[in-house]
Amino acid sequence: MTKRKSSISTTPDQPVQASQSSAGDIEAFLATARELAPGAADERQSRGRLIFALDATMSRQPAWDEACHIQSEMFKEAGKLSGLDIKLIFFRGMGECKASRWYSDPKALARAMEGVACRGGRTQIRKVLSSALSEARKGKVSAVVYVGDCVEENVDELCARAGELGLLGVPMFVFQEGGDPVAEAAFREIARLSRGAYCPFGAGAARRLSELLRAVAAFASGGQNALAAMERSGSSGARLLLEQLK
Repeated sequence: MTKRKSSISTTPDQPVQASQSSAGDIEAFLATARELAPGAADERQSRGRLIFALDATMSRQPAWDEACHIQSEMFKEAGKLSGLDIKLIFFRGMGECKASRWYSDPKALARAMEGVACRGGRTQIRKVLSSALSEARKGKVSAVVYVGDCVEENVDELCARAGELGLLGVPMFVFQEGGDPVAEAAFREIARLSRGAYCPFGAGAARRLSELLRAVAAFASGGQNALAAMERSGSSGARLLLEQLK
């Protein structure tokens, strides 16, 4: 990751947290000062907050460059929407799972995304879900996006956490790369229990994924009303998500 992005690895049973560098200490001080300003809490609660989580293990390497480009396009689309913050979480390697701070600048987030490279390892979806739950219990989280291709964990444990997210009003939009049937069954159930949506995408489906991610960004910023407006403008991605969210 770039030096601007603070992150640490965690153990399997701990939520992902952001660490602080010396430069980050200054940023943290300024953030605290802003929080003390009148109306700051109300402003934070009114903004949409989207967690964007990625499987960065080696099985995704063949399509990684294209996926990075598409995801960067989603961040740019988010920049056109008022009041949306995004946190990036990714896992890879031997137990490495990292989270960024909340970004309001889509260009800075895209740069952070470009600094991620794939490494061999097993999936760590449980950490992603635990981190999302931790954030949702602290404050507003509009939605969680997850992009991955396989599941190598206890599915019942993942579903239990997904159900908790659903109870907290945090839908998961799960995008599956490839056609692994085991992963598909797990991803569909995670989406259902969180009251979100499941969408597959394969090689050459860049346009489809791009439309879907833009639709999720609209949902996180303005809810189903924003998604409905996007559908009326002719977005197939918005239409698909609305059908699953009914």
